[in-house]
Amino acid sequence: MNPTPSQTVGPFYGYALPFPGGGDIALGGITVHGYVYDGAGAPVPDALLEFWQADEDGDLRGRPGSLRRDPVNGAVIGRNGVDFTGFGRVPTDADGHWVLRTVRPGNGYISVCVFARGLLHHLYTRIYLGQDAFLDSLPPQRRATLVAAEEREGVHRFDIHLQGEKETVFLDFG
Repeated sequence: MNPTPSQTVGPFYGYALPFPGGGDIALGGITVHGYVYDGAGAPVPDALLEFWQADEDGDLRGRPGSLRRDPVNGAVIGRNGVDFTGFGRVPTDADGHWVLRTVRPGNGYISVCVFARGLLHHLYTRIYLGQDAFLDSLPPQRRATLVAAEEREGVHRFDIHLQGEKETVFLDFG
């Protein structure tokens, strides 16, 4: 049997995938935030971003089971605030903005998966918080699309441009 083709995904990510505290991977560390823009430079108000990262020591294992559920109805009510899982899921707001609270990853970057309307396949990129050998392999203007700008101590901005002149470098893991 042949695999079925990917389908265009509609703007329905906000229905069941986000969860309370989805962007709070670890409190008391750093904040990374930004906007998702389409090819025309307009904000994308209904994108969903998933993040994976190492802990402060570079360990990628994380811990499962940090989500708490309501004992009556089983709804997710947020993280337990203790266990570092290395995973977060954040929707963009009406202005295309997103926020992640976490620790500085020991390997220097946070992996990102972008889901948005009109994409037949999700996109992968990385948020680098410093220099890296992979970055050195890219032309300077492309390299800049992967490096978060430090706005002030502990706060970094990383915008994602899906297309156009400022298009973010996306990675192919196929």
